Amino acid sequence: MNEEFTRKLKLIIYIAVALIIFFFVLIIASDILIPLSLSYLFATLVYPLVTLLKRWKVPTTLAILITVLLFIGLIFLGFNFFILQLQGFIDDLPVIKDKALNNLQYLRNSIEENFGISSETQHRWLSERIKFWFDSGSEFMNNAFNATAGTIFKLLLIPVFMFYMINSRDRLRGFISMILPKGLKPRSEELMSKISAVNHRYIQGVFIVIIILCFLNSLGLYIAGLKYPVIFGVVSALFNVIPYFGNWIGATLPLLFAMLTGETPSLFFGVLLIYIIIQFIEHNILTPNITGGNVRINPLITIVGIIVGGMVWGVAGMLVVIPTLASLKIFFENVDSLKPLAHLIGSDEPKHQVWFRKMMGWWKK
Repeated sequence: MNEEFTRKLKLIIYIAVALIIFFFVLIIASDILIPLSLSYLFATLVYPLVTLLKRWKVPTTLAILITVLLFIGLIFLGFNFFILQLQGFIDDLPVIKDKALNNLQYLRNSIEENFGISSETQHRWLSERIKFWFDSGSEFMNNAFNATAGTIFKLLLIPVFMFYMINSRDRLRGFISMILPKGLKPRSEELMSKISAVNHRYIQGVFIVIIILCFLNSLGLYIAGLKYPVIFGVVSALFNVIPYFGNWIGATLPLLFAMLTGETPSLFFGVLLIYIIIQFIEHNILTPNITGGNVRINPLITIVGIIVGGMVWGVAGMLVVIPTLASLKIFFENVDSLKPLAHLIGSDEPKHQVWFRKMMGWWKK
């Protein structure tokens, strides 16, 4: 009995030490691992275009170069468009600031008149609440965004990494096949193909969802009457890379702007209604049918993974954690001793995807 207890205790200690070393390496080597991880995801996303160009008899190296340059060009055009939209917002900042201050003062006066709460009490209460929010949430967000901001200039390496990852794809797959356990070697090609396909579908799905949300958010905010709908629509859509909370985190910016600058409370409630509708569409139609059915990860594991990824690598960690979990799930499913972990990570496919897949099947016919 004592020997069995000692053996299990040693195993737990070994696992704990291994996890500490693993996360220590992730943090210490983040400057190189973050660009490499993002490069792999983006390379997986654009690889079908390389394959298409090769079918058209374009030389491999030239096909990869064209694909990477197109990727850079699209990113640059999107960034340039956003900067042009942002310029008008920056020019109007003094007017926006005055309007916000006037609305805050009006709100304080209204509360004082209707509820008898003095402006000083309101100011003290608001200061306490803001301090509480910042104390409880700022540490996590600072870790997330500071880790990302500190490596922005290194992200310029991504196109270079993408080029050589795609160019060395077969060699990398051969290397992975060599280091896999003997029991997995016969299925190594199938295993890597499954992992690559899942990662491609997930990243492609996230990209498509974000593009759709950019349009829906911007159109909805324009209908609601919010100024600068494109800026707030795009920014809030980009937060969707964070599953579950991303859409509502992104919604806080336009909601706060509507509350501070709106002529009447109706603007705030209009923007809130728009985001409730969009959140319903995103949560029940877009994400489950475009990305959710491809990875099928337990929501609890997903949320924990997002928090850990944000603590370790910032926003980049939140982005790569889902495909990483999906890849681990496939690997665990093919190792008998690790199948319980695959069961823990996995999740059943939502039933409401059935109608979408049937519709797509009819469309293809």
